Amino acid sequence: MISGEIERHSTSNVRFGSLRRGLETLACMPARGKEEMASPHYSGCTAGGVDSDQLLVEANDSTRTLILNRPKQLNALSSTMIKELLRCFIAYQKDDGVKLLIMKGKGRAFCAGGDAAVGSQAVLDVGWKWGADFFGNQYFLNYIIATSIKPQVSLLTGIVMGGGAGISLHGRFRVVTDKTVFAMPETALGLFPDVGASYFLSRLPGFYGEYVALAGARLDGAEMLACGLATHFVRSNRLPLLEESLKKVDTSNTFVICGIIDQFAEHPSLKENSSLKRLEIINKCFSKRTIEEIISALVSLI
Repeated sequence: MISGEIERHSTSNVRFGSLRRGLETLACMPARGKEEMASPHYSGCTAGGVDSDQLLVEANDSTRTLILNRPKQLNALSSTMIKELLRCFIAYQKDDGVKLLIMKGKGRAFCAGGDAAVGSQAVLDVGWKWGADFFGNQYFLNYIIATSIKPQVSLLTGIVMGGGAGISLHGRFRVVTDKTVFAMPETALGLFPDVGASYFLSRLPGFYGEYVALAGARLDGAEMLACGLATHFVRSNRLPLLEESLKKVDTSNTFVICGIIDQFAEHPSLKENSSLKRLEIINKCFSKRTIEEIISALVSLI
């Protein structure tokens, strides 16, 4: 039996390795969509080295700062942006000169998720293969971030929703602020919380993850820290100072990086109306086995 398990595990590794190589190739193929009909030819991922102004890269010695640059769209992820991020993350894994990655958004949002408007229209105009390419690249990017050997610090101030959570919460350090607004609103769109949300939501206290997923509940920075979605809370007015300190890092040692963030971090109190203060009720209702039973439990509280 043990040998059989080893054989199956070995076969799975071979198949997964082939899948990974295939996805890496796919990541460099042209995207097909209304906004990205003419996909760029990728160059390096040094400062100014990406081929789209939707993603900006700043190089500071051993750190690279990736800036999502679609502020008018709340930095919603386009196919081009995802492919640029994927290209950069793959390149940085092989670059010994890069020790730390910092990710942030330009404007009042970190990232509002995938660009649903452009995506839905592209599928109508081009066909289902556009969607397959988009989600294939997005999910592979989530995997690359989750398994990255280079630590990532995501500065999550402003809106963090859907796909924005996928490119940040799988990273090592998730810094939230007093201006952070988080949600996984996919159920309202007839979808499900994707981008690896079944991994990080299932690890929240009690049945809080089920509540966040099914209700599309909005959490602030203090709630994200308290439930474990964030690693640190830093006041938004201190974020520039933290960023400047991180840009001087010349190591991938997570203890050193954590120590730097700790110098700026604090532990805020939860608001009186925080859903975490109603965790007992949430556990009672959202521990049911079916949606119908959950709804019935909620109705019984009225």
